[in-house]
Amino acid sequence: MKMEYLFTERAHLACPNMCFAIAASLGKAFDKKRIEETVARLAEAHPFLRARLGYEKETNSYFYDVKEQSQVEVNFAGELCDEGGDNPGSTSVCDDISTPAIIEQFEKLTTHDWNLFNEGFLKLTVWEAGDKTILLFVFHHLLADGRGALELVQEFADFYVDGIEPKAAPEHLITKENLPTNSKLSFISRALVNHANRQWEKEKQQLSYDEYHVFAEKFLQDNLVEHSIEVVSSDKLTNLHAQGKSHNISINDYLLTKMFVEEKADSIVMACDLRNQLACYNKGAMGNYSTAFSVKFKPSKSVTYANIFSIAQKVHTQIQKKLASPKDLYLVLQCYASLEPGLLDAAMISSRGAFDSKAARFIGTLFFNYDKAKGYSITNLGKIESKNIEFAYFIPPASPAIKKTLGVLTVNGTMRICTSARK
Repeated sequence: MKMEYLFTERAHLACPNMCFAIAASLGKAFDKKRIEETVARLAEAHPFLRARLGYEKETNSYFYDVKEQSQVEVNFAGELCDEGGDNPGSTSVCDDISTPAIIEQFEKLTTHDWNLFNEGFLKLTVWEAGDKTILLFVFHHLLADGRGALELVQEFADFYVDGIEPKAAPEHLITKENLPTNSKLSFISRALVNHANRQWEKEKQQLSYDEYHVFAEKFLQDNLVEHSIEVVSSDKLTNLHAQGKSHNISINDYLLTKMFVEEKADSIVMACDLRNQLACYNKGAMGNYSTAFSVKFKPSKSVTYANIFSIAQKVHTQIQKKLASPKDLYLVLQCYASLEPGLLDAAMISSRGAFDSKAARFIGTLFFNYDKAKGYSITNLGKIESKNIEFAYFIPPASPAIKKTLGVLTVNGTMRICTSARK
């Protein structure tokens, strides 16, 4: 396959907390040999599962260094059984995924920075749970975005339970040519980016991966993230859908509005999938094919849950304006594409005063708000129906710019919302 270089993905390279996860309960008893076979089959179909990070010193370029064998780390964690759970009155959670052990394992795997030159982009933990198998897929963002991760989990479940072969899906990442011509940066944004690029060249700086790795390890130890899960039952979700339909809004509009009200936030960053708009995307491929944009809204003090659906109509209007504007929809990707790669690498670490660059600090602070964790965001992976995945939830990545983020996933009519929040 053609060598794939990090382009817009480079924003996730030198930035801590770029790991996220999907936990899933599969309707088949634990079978170690079948787990290993499933991982091997998926790695054959998806080259990035066989990749580590590669580097070209001459050009200061990073790439996906695809090997012959799977680079997925598989941890067999034994039996999973605990008190409580999502089901009131239950004596164990061998049949669901609400046990704290799953979150604890995620935190164990993500409170240290992964050295991607020495390990792959996916770590899988497997538990035995009676007649079911519980899985925790921990992804580095360089492997996939949330929607791609969910597709991979579905493929895993379908082969593990039913033997459905995963389809080969070579990765073809976003290039500058894939970004719409009518999405170019505004005159002011372009001028600021060009100024920062020129200043970066004059500084003659370069952040090494080793320098970043040392910083990230300390950052993760000093900036802990806690996680909690809310379960929205099928009945409650049905009621929310009915209310939303009567007000011409979506569940996502409602969730954003609820977050605006509860957190008293002025803006919330919302992730958005671009797969249907990108010619480079092969169905099922790993890589990042999404964007994010900021929704601004200031609810009045009179907002209550009694009128939250009416207020959500205004949030809906703001979202639709963003979705209809290529300049807004592709803004963050155009920023990534226009910045000097080395400058993009140094943006986060410089914003926290750990690397001396005025240009990088300017970009990290003004463009990406990395200097303080004060933002809010939401990523909704949508809803799926699956006979092989019984329960699942999505643990979202807590970017250094984010104070609190919600990860939303609905499986078989039950929505789970996982909150990642800085302590």
